[in-house]
Amino acid sequence: MRGQEARDKAERKAAMATLAQSSGDDIVRFWNESGLPAEAELLRGPETALVTMRGRIGGGGAPFNVGEATVTRATVRLPSGQVGHCYALGRDKQKAKLAAIADALWQDPAHRQAVETGLLAPLRAALTTARDKRRAETAATKVDFFTMVRGED
Repeated sequence: MRGQEARDKAERKAAMATLAQSSGDDIVRFWNESGLPAEAELLRGPETALVTMRGRIGGGGAPFNVGEATVTRATVRLPSGQVGHCYALGRDKQKAKLAAIADALWQDPAHRQAVETGLLAPLRAALTTARDKRRAETAATKVDFFTMVRGED
């Protein structure tokens, strides 16, 4: 039982990471195409606030405040009782609400596969395409510097 709980926790974390990294427009588009239910009771938010970001020099130094970031959060409850949460960078309240609903639906075994195939798989594909495009654009600007040795020494 413990192994299954650990796998579920890791899979839920990966699902939420996909939603957090995706744009709000992509989430809305794929949500509408998937036909997933969007009915949920709002327990909190969506609301926007600032959070303090902490950092460490070199990853091991003393922590210090780097600055602040805008975060939007939402918590929802489905009619079936599952509770979903979302914290997302930025001010996109619709993204936070839909991501929280997706989290709650993912926890429901009856909806998990629909969330994976209808929402998360297309979002992962879109993220991969965007990363590949960014890598190609970056690679196009790569400059190879070399030094020619004249043999006088």
